[in-house]
Amino acid sequence: MRIEFVLLDTVSGKFEAEIIHGMLQAYGIDTVMSHEAAASIYALGIGPIADVDLLVREDQLVQARQLLDDYRQGRLEAED
Repeated sequence: MRIEFVLLDTVSGKFEAEIIHGMLQAYGIDTVMSHEAAASIYALGIGPIADVDLLVREDQLVQARQLLDDYRQGRLEAED
């Protein structure tokens, strides 16, 4: 069976993408970050060059959307 990755969100900047990527992985969500080559060379960018696509497995998309929403609304709590 082939695993399909689908777009979860596009964020501005590698720093934000890394934070979300790590959070999703901590909850068992497989993620891939996709960005322009120039954005990976120059960590900071503006406009579309700084955009990073966050991709997740299609079968984890609903859970990933909920986690991302909870993260952005400040509803996630750190575990001890």
